[in-house]
Amino acid sequence: MSPDLAVRPEKTQQPRFDVVSFLRDYAVLILLVVLVVVLSAMSPVFFTAPNLLNIVTQNAPVAIIAIAGTFVIISGNFDLSVASIYAVGSVVAASIAVATDDVLLGLLAPPVLGMALGLANGFAVTKLHVHSFLATLASSMVFGSLAVMITGGSLITVTVDGFSELGRGRTLGVFNAVWVLLLLVVVGTVLLTRTTFGRHVFAVGGNPAAAELSGLSVDRIRILVFGLSGLAAGIASAIGVSRISSGQPLAGAGLELQAIAAVVLGGTSINGGAGAVWRSIAGVFLIALIGNGFDLMNINPQMKDLVTGVIILVAVAVGVMGRRRRR
Repeated sequence: MSPDLAVRPEKTQQPRFDVVSFLRDYAVLILLVVLVVVLSAMSPVFFTAPNLLNIVTQNAPVAIIAIAGTFVIISGNFDLSVASIYAVGSVVAASIAVATDDVLLGLLAPPVLGMALGLANGFAVTKLHVHSFLATLASSMVFGSLAVMITGGSLITVTVDGFSELGRGRTLGVFNAVWVLLLLVVVGTVLLTRTTFGRHVFAVGGNPAAAELSGLSVDRIRILVFGLSGLAAGIASAIGVSRISSGQPLAGAGLELQAIAAVVLGGTSINGGAGAVWRSIAGVFLIALIGNGFDLMNINPQMKDLVTGVIILVAVAVGVMGRRRRR
């Protein structure tokens, strides 16, 4: 065979490094590490076990809500009712504990009630065909009103022995709330990345029409996702009411926005179909450390929201760029 007719081996193209995808997946972790280094240099008490443990404990409720919020946003939905579910769970837990002197019953009520309210959100979205943003905005008003009606706008102080153990008690020197958070991070990660349900959540968020054609029950998955979100809000509520030993009808105000901000900051696509639990947790603590850093530097606290907003805007822009490239 002549050299001209010889088949030349094709050159294999090496995969190119995608900067946008890298930033979407790891920018929040890089920023978190940089912020820890800077704050450690600024304050000798920052990088100490008691201070770090205190930061994690204070942000455990919003982190728990963000874990489930990751599932919701990956599925292509929003849940604006988690703060109101948190408030209802708070007053119900306190009411039951005061009326029955039963700590276990009081602290189990918020997760059960939260899941029920979350499932109700899911049915409103899927069966009434109301957009999740509007459906959960409306339900947040309803649930918030219920919390005020239950208490008449007053606080319910709990003095039952053992009620504060979940929120303020320690096991092996670590707050019980932190152990609950660690457990839920593991469960959430496994559920999202190692189970059929997790794959279905990604499929529904990525392309609901294709998921429906492939035989998935899109409505059922969405209902379960909202139920999971309500359950997480209820667990967070149980921790919160236990820590302060009082049920408050306005407890948890703003938690929904903090959780959504953390999830988006962690690189979860607001269009659905992409995200990770660990990145949402990193987003929670990045926002927490930004606030901590502003306190250490005695900077106007209003600037914290400005800086956080700019970072979130950049994170959303990076996610949109990555989505366009994949197309």
